Amino acid sequence: MAKFIFVTGGVVSGLGKGITSASLGLLMKSRGFRTTNIKIDPYLNYDAGTMNPYQHGEVFVLDDGGEVDLDLGNYERFLDTSLTFEHNITTGKVYSSVIEKERRGDYLGATVQVIPHITNEIKERIRRIARDYDIVVVEIGGTVGDIESMPFLEAARQMQLEEGRENVAFVHVTYVPKLKVVGEQKTKPTQHSVKELRSLGIQPDVIIARSEDRLEESARRKISLFTNVPEEAVISAYDVEDTYEVPLILEKEGLARYITKSLGLEDRKPDLRAWREMVEEYKRLEETVEIAVVGKYVKLADSYLSIKEALKHSSVANGVKVRIRWIESEDVEKEGYELLKGVDGIIVPGGFGARGTEGKIMAVHYAREKGIPFLGICFGFQLTVVEFARNVLGLEGAHSTEIDPNTPYPVVDLLPEQRGIDKLGGTMRLGAYPVRIKEGTLARALYGKELIYERHRHRWEVNPTFIEQLENKGLVFSGISGDDKRRMEILELPGHPYFIATQYHPELKSRPMNPAPVFRGLVKAAKEKKFGG
Repeated sequence: MAKFIFVTGGVVSGLGKGITSASLGLLMKSRGFRTTNIKIDPYLNYDAGTMNPYQHGEVFVLDDGGEVDLDLGNYERFLDTSLTFEHNITTGKVYSSVIEKERRGDYLGATVQVIPHITNEIKERIRRIARDYDIVVVEIGGTVGDIESMPFLEAARQMQLEEGRENVAFVHVTYVPKLKVVGEQKTKPTQHSVKELRSLGIQPDVIIARSEDRLEESARRKISLFTNVPEEAVISAYDVEDTYEVPLILEKEGLARYITKSLGLEDRKPDLRAWREMVEEYKRLEETVEIAVVGKYVKLADSYLSIKEALKHSSVANGVKVRIRWIESEDVEKEGYELLKGVDGIIVPGGFGARGTEGKIMAVHYAREKGIPFLGICFGFQLTVVEFARNVLGLEGAHSTEIDPNTPYPVVDLLPEQRGIDKLGGTMRLGAYPVRIKEGTLARALYGKELIYERHRHRWEVNPTFIEQLENKGLVFSGISGDDKRRMEILELPGHPYFIATQYHPELKSRPMNPAPVFRGLVKAAKEKKFGG
């Protein structure tokens, strides 16, 4: 029978519930328990697919094509696992399902209400995932007190009653500010947040106190006294530079030990050796390389969270720390190549829409002409084709029909079967697809095998009409789709220090101890450019 750990948040959003939940999952898995994580998002969207990254951070894509919250990316990286679309529960999904059942007559004419119909749907979805696991960590998004979260908190309360108190634990993440004027940590926000939670019928078993510095003992005692939580269950989670250090801090604080005891689980010794070595190795890195990420959402770093993490993974693998220079592609259009000077590598990531497109093309051109290690991803892959067509083939005005439907040279276009589908997402290629890599290429050297499976999120493709012209001028399509063999997946430029682009998103499958090969190769090339080798 599965045990459930619900993680809630209080005081303010953005405290790091996702990292806390991922860390808790890792600590349980390291003890040999079959563990998984679920993310509950209270927004009314069915999924994250149509949301602007400025609204909610990056859209993370799973093997099964699910477009989900970025916290599922954290779960996959920390647990080194692959999740499914079912692991992300949204209000949109829940209400859609309930209304569909009502229309079918499943409720036998009953008046459909939040309780019991909505809460039952939520519980059913959680339990469906739980069948194959010992422990399920369920993160409830938002902040306690938000109206959107109420049905999910009520469902969690009911589950503790139905499953038994020994099978359900509540972890509440709060904020403990330190006001400069008084110089001490203030517990009142935490007290009020727990009071709000208790008014909903939920008594937290553990409080994780987020603070800039280590939690003071006087603050710990006060939180314990006013929230009815034992002092050993008031956990200090202070700010750290590297999020991968968080599980080690929580383990030292005794979080997992306390939860296993409260859930009646065997007190097993965790195996965190490899994780600890990875964290310590990253801390020891002294040499740095600078890689520019030229995108259209760079004002919110979470828009490219998986890219940031893939570069961190590649830092450890190459023994050099990556410093990211975030560059808005529109600024490149206004200020020119000056913004790119001095970098050791360039990434042009994915994105949708025309804004900043020319700035990205300029970044591709600069990397190709100056011999700077380069990685293009998704839209970056397509714009690399556009840049090459314009500046090497001399096809003036070449473009993607996504941006310029009237371009005289549509080097990137929808395939014939995609045209005429007007529903957003209907033409999307989503999820993991096979990619076949040609022998004797850079891509084959990086991956070390012929067939790989990578995650996609795109609509437009390299136009087959122009492939021969592009290859005759030196561009190599080293990877093609393994299913229909009509889609170009990887391109590279022989003779360049490192120039590669992928139609898929390699960052989505990068792991702390197993970096995405094209990212590892980029950082290696950047290191060689700067330090020789």
